[in-house]
Amino acid sequence: MAPVEVVEADLSRPDHQEAVVSLVDAYARDPMGGGEPLSAEARGGLIPGLRAHPTTLVFLAYLGGRAVGVAVCFLGFSTFAAKPLVNVHDLGVLPECRGRGVGRLLLGAVERRARALGCCKLTLEVLENNRPARALYESVGFAPLTYQESAGGALFLSKKL
Repeated sequence: MAPVEVVEADLSRPDHQEAVVSLVDAYARDPMGGGEPLSAEARGGLIPGLRAHPTTLVFLAYLGGRAVGVAVCFLGFSTFAAKPLVNVHDLGVLPECRGRGVGRLLLGAVERRARALGCCKLTLEVLENNRPARALYESVGFAPLTYQESAGGALFLSKKL
């Protein structure tokens, strides 16, 4: 089996643009990504939006020259640590390539880049019933956020606009 290669995407390259749109669409179609393809509007606006966003970091995983995984991340800032952080917004691996370490390699690349940027932590969200993803995240050190036991764990909330 060919080794997996992970690169930081160059969103000015048409091949990287196409890979990002295709992989994010594949992730969106997955039941754990919502089960629906990206709309035409989202497909058309994804790359311009990512390029315009000042803190975008995107990584692509290739297996035998084929793009098979993506990590779309954004820099944030921790007020408690007064340091930057990286949020892994999307982590997607094509279904037929799961279980081959692609997600783990993508997360490793994200972590190396975050450390190089002086970040204090990585954050992400995961659906509670996405057991394979949760197992991966926990195996590389992610855990529910708790500041004090008595306060309970942090919850991720959303409000659609």
